[in-house]
Amino acid sequence: MSRPHLALNLFWRTFALLAVLLAGTVFAWQQTFKALEAEPRALESAQQLAGLVNLSRAALANTDAINRVAVISSLGGSQTVQVRVAETSDRWLPYDTNPFAKRLAAELGDRLGPGTVVARGVNGEVGLFVRFTVEHDAYWLQTSAAPLQISWAGNWWWILIALTTTAIGSAWIARLINNPLRELSIAAGRIRDGEYDSRLDERTRTSEIREVNMGFNRMARELAKMEEDRTVMLAGISHDLRTPLARLRLEVEMSVQDEQARQFMAQDIDQLDGIINKFMDYARPSDMQLEPVPLAELVEREAQGFRDPQQIRILSEVPLDLKVWADETELGRVLLNVFENARRYARHSDEEPARVDVSVAHSGPWVQLRLRDHGPGVPPDKLVRLTTPFFRGDAARTAANGAGLGLAIVEKSVQRLGGQLDIANAEGGGLLTVIRLQRAS
Repeated sequence: MSRPHLALNLFWRTFALLAVLLAGTVFAWQQTFKALEAEPRALESAQQLAGLVNLSRAALANTDAINRVAVISSLGGSQTVQVRVAETSDRWLPYDTNPFAKRLAAELGDRLGPGTVVARGVNGEVGLFVRFTVEHDAYWLQTSAAPLQISWAGNWWWILIALTTTAIGSAWIARLINNPLRELSIAAGRIRDGEYDSRLDERTRTSEIREVNMGFNRMARELAKMEEDRTVMLAGISHDLRTPLARLRLEVEMSVQDEQARQFMAQDIDQLDGIINKFMDYARPSDMQLEPVPLAELVEREAQGFRDPQQIRILSEVPLDLKVWADETELGRVLLNVFENARRYARHSDEEPARVDVSVAHSGPWVQLRLRDHGPGVPPDKLVRLTTPFFRGDAARTAANGAGLGLAIVEKSVQRLGGQLDIANAEGGGLLTVIRLQRAS
């Protein structure tokens, strides 16, 4: 199953969704307050402007034409209100660029009557201008150096605080939501590694999480009981089978006269005993204590177990001072199964021995133990199934002796050692087994 191109863990996904939601809410409330503020401010500003225009109009209307010049000059000297004569050649910009300005212009038009013009600039000069008429003359009244508007400039700090609080709150909420799921994931990983004693808190206040934890704990207890029952059952089967096999071997050696037949029957009994050992290895409990193990000595010791150079030859290039964190018995069992697998399946003919090259590569705190045979390899479509119990790589191997558990035992043992197993076809032929373990020195 293909993975998505962009994969986010649950924490960041929850954080992003909450942050977008809360930030959108902050902006929505800001726009709402802005809209609620715009109408009252428009009415208040319209009343003030209308009052100033009416006062200016009354002052000019009650003054004769000669004294109007003096009145206009006195008004022009004020820093708050300036009045000038409107010319027919004046160029002005309309004051309806936003909802607030439109409402302000509409209110002034209603209060001052038809013919009122509200502008945000006259002849290139920016400001708030209102044009009114007195008798047959038109005038401009300027009340501010810039058009009135509602902007974010005055409350940017509030928006910054709100967004910062939103980010912190989103992270905190996301952590609270995902913490039980993270604990569940960690516990499930321990169960996968064979630690069936993993338990989750059943006293949490959240009822849904409490029910999930209780169900998980019941599952863990059942799995632990099943694992214990399986181990006891396999141990009993091994004990019950080995006793009649020992008697059968003794009877064969004493009663069968044909030397060749007796030898073949003894080999069959040995094969059955070996299969029982494989089953026991595969069902072995996972608890073990890791310690520094000299890798070169262990490889050499397991290689010495194959004394017949006509069947397999092992060349080791592992440094003598290299140590890894492992259980010596468990790692020895891993090497034994890999060597045995090569001895059986990496030979091109009965006359030619299997060859295995053992080397190491370093990757940070990890050691890659590389075991490469020079056999025919495995078809690519069957590589992923090599560690499946009872599976054999090709039709020829189906007829081979064994239980089909060798590489399955290797994978399970490597997992118990806290390592990783990779199997692939080597360049130039043969099978390459890479065992990744933590370096101890």
